Amino acid sequence: MDPVQSVQLAGSIAEHDLSMWALFLRADFIVKTVMVALLIASFWCWAIIFDKLMRMRALWQRAEQFEESFWSGGSLEELYDRIGSRPVDPMSAIFVSAMREWRRSAAKGLADRESSRVSLPQRIDRVMHVTLGREMDTLERNLGVLASVGSTAPFIGLFGTVWGIMNSFQSIAATKNTSLAVVAPGIAEALFATALGLVAAIPAVIAYNKISNDLDRYSKRLENFSGEFGAILSRQLEEKA
Repeated sequence: MDPVQSVQLAGSIAEHDLSMWALFLRADFIVKTVMVALLIASFWCWAIIFDKLMRMRALWQRAEQFEESFWSGGSLEELYDRIGSRPVDPMSAIFVSAMREWRRSAAKGLADRESSRVSLPQRIDRVMHVTLGREMDTLERNLGVLASVGSTAPFIGLFGTVWGIMNSFQSIAATKNTSLAVVAPGIAEALFATALGLVAAIPAVIAYNKISNDLDRYSKRLENFSGEFGAILSRQLEEKA
């Protein structure tokens, strides 16, 4: 290639704006749709990530405060009255559900019957287990979005890339020109779709793994508290015998 052709090729490439906004505007309708979908998925994932991280941080702090009050040696009845019927965290909800079942049985005189002393701990354990499951279902809500985006976003971006490359080959066939100035813009648009897919998928996968591990740790903490509280109530029933 002589110097004149080199200068012309460089000039024709420079005429094409390869900024992200320009790549989006020049993209085909299908590729634009893929890009917009990936951007929306990315923003949605980040909203879920920030919400989950802030909520988990608050839950750990509230669990520390509740356990400090619970193990302080004070009356469980007073703690139940102070929390009321609107617990603000799952651990308090488990405590309230168990105490509510305990009070109902005591009000009906069931706690003083020999037959009820055997079945009451089982009912309390069942109530705490149901409450724990309901609270964890609430905490895990929208977590599947992160898993879905993390697994599908790269393939959606790849679809946009394949479509963009097909358009590039069509441009080559129409112009019968294989110079870099003709091919580069279409290839750049196509690769931009893949990049957006990775931008959406990578944070979603990392956040999903972290939040899942945090929820597993928190669930085990709730299970340990349920077991300890159930043992306390069973011991009180045995002392009444």
